[in-house]
Amino acid sequence: MAASDWILATRPKTLAAGIVPVIVGACIGAAETQFNVLIMLACLGGALCIQIACNFINDALDAIKGADTEERIGPKRAVASGAISARSMLIVSMFILAAALGIGIYLSLIGGWIFFILGIVSIICAYTYTGGPYPLAYIGLGDVFVFLFFGLFAVLGSAFLQVAGANTDITFRLDGLPITWWLIAAAIGFQATAIIAVNNLRDIETDQQVNKNTLAVRMGAKLTKIYIFILHLAAASALFAAANLYEQTLLFISAGIALCGGLGLSIGIARAEKTALNKFLGLSAALEMLTGLSLVICLAL
Repeated sequence: MAASDWILATRPKTLAAGIVPVIVGACIGAAETQFNVLIMLACLGGALCIQIACNFINDALDAIKGADTEERIGPKRAVASGAISARSMLIVSMFILAAALGIGIYLSLIGGWIFFILGIVSIICAYTYTGGPYPLAYIGLGDVFVFLFFGLFAVLGSAFLQVAGANTDITFRLDGLPITWWLIAAAIGFQATAIIAVNNLRDIETDQQVNKNTLAVRMGAKLTKIYIFILHLAAASALFAAANLYEQTLLFISAGIALCGGLGLSIGIARAEKTALNKFLGLSAALEMLTGLSLVICLAL
């Protein structure tokens, strides 16, 4: 078990889905108060712990269930390739989730009990994404999980905690959050969902063989490619709406990046098959990173 095997098992190309929403959310909240680096780092640590643990559990359980085999056209998985045992992967996952729980307790002291509940739900979903009697990824709900946790919850939670860090008397209420926060969170969520959609599009054939009924398997390749285009269009539309409500001209740049990048990716994905989709998985994550970076710069100016 080399260190490089563990690093690759974290799926570094897709970690943007955990990093971007936290940083963007922190910057949104910091626009209302003084920026708190410690809170942002705690949110980032929690999000990455959940994502990496989810990836490790997915790696182990997909290998056990036969979803990852020698015929896999995506990057080789650590457990399926024999580089790491399923037992070791699951044990390490439990330690990572324990760390996520500790971070959740710290954040709940700042933002209230709701963040402890959210942490518990996140930990449960990290396991049930692939494990349990009704694994989310196997019944077509993986996309919903990604949109909620790596879009709405991560962005809105990180934004609110920045404000709560300066005013511990306020209470987290979804109906009390600005519509602009919701729009930006939705945009990031749509882009994160597009990443998992490309992953599942690539794996349609091998997933079908083991009854892993992802949304891509249920829709088929043609509809999934249209779905990916709609996700990118929705992300750009949400950012254009946020820019208009914010009356912030610079935010239109972020919307433009999301639109042009999304269109470019959608065209490329429409023409790609099987292993050719691997590069679009990385490019989808890169687009989310670029969009997030532009949002951070625009919000800071």
